[in-house]
This record gives sequence, structure tokens and C-alpha cells, in this order.
Amino acid sequence: MVKRGFGGRRRVQAVNNLKEKVPEFRFRSRSEHTLDAKGRLNIPSRFREVLREVYSESLVVTNWQKSLKAYPVAEWERVEEKLLTEAPGLPGFSDFVRYVISGVTECHIDKQGRILLPGSLRSEFGFGKEVVLNGMLDHFEIWDKAAWQDETRRTRDKFEDFAPGLSSLGIL
Repeated sequence: MVKRGFGGRRRVQAVNNLKEKVPEFRFRSRSEHTLDAKGRLNIPSRFREVLREVYSESLVVTNWQKSLKAYPVAEWERVEEKLLTEAPGLPGFSDFVRYVISGVTECHIDKQGRILLPGSLRSEFGFGKEVVLNGMLDHFEIWDKAAWQDETRRTRDKFEDFAPGLSSLGIL
């Protein structure tokens, strides 16, 4: 078998099998954190538990629209596979791929439960010392605190716009 990316298809299949057995291990909730002077971010223990139980203690962090996204390596490999196989047929999508892939950084959690956010990503998103981590089930987002507050306000103001989608999912 040819090993690809950060861990290969075998790891992705093993994670798929394990995740079916333990759906309680997902990235949920949000928390506020302070970056230290070197740009290190403490990962909440509940997020580290998900990584430890289902994945590995490495993350792939990349730029997104208004925040950074942090994926377990196996989840990121799924994203990359879709970008490789499905994105080439989408008109103009190479710009998106270029933007997202250019920010990819593999971050290992240290013994104190922290990752180092690269200075280039911190400055691109105007990160101050205060950040918010927001769980998104299979990954989590890292926001500058002020940007998160703005985004939350905008989302709350248009909440009724989500009713049709929620209804189609059988949630509402």
C-alpha cells in the first residue's frame, strides 16, 4: 500500500471504523483562551480527549474565511482527498484550494497541551492575545475574540434564515 499525506488511507479507514463506535467523541462547545507571548494556544482538555481517544495528538491548522480551522490529521486527509478528486471540476475553485492549502501547518500538541500557531497565520487573521475555540464536531475553529463576537452577533441576527435547513434535516 502506498502511504499518502499525513497518515495514509489505512489511518483514515481505522478512524472511520472507530468513530462509528464512539460518536460521543466530537469537538463540541466553545472556550476562550489567551495566547502566550510565543503564540502557543492551550487546547481544552475535552478537545485533547477527542484527539487522544479517536485520532492522534496532531492537528492540521489552516486559514479559512474568517478564522483558522484545526482538523485531526485523518479528518484533514478527507478534506484533501475531496479537494484532489472533486474540486478540479469546479470552475474557479483552484483559487480556493490555493488559499486553503497555502496555510496548512501540522501542529503537534506539546506536554502542556498546547500548539504553536504560526506567526503568519496569527497576523493574517489579526489575532491578539484573546482567542475563542469553537467546536464543529469533526474539527474546531480558532477565532480572534473580537471577530468571534462579530460573527456570533451576525449569526444570531439571521437565525430565522436557518429554519428551512433545520426543517429539512428534521431538527425543527
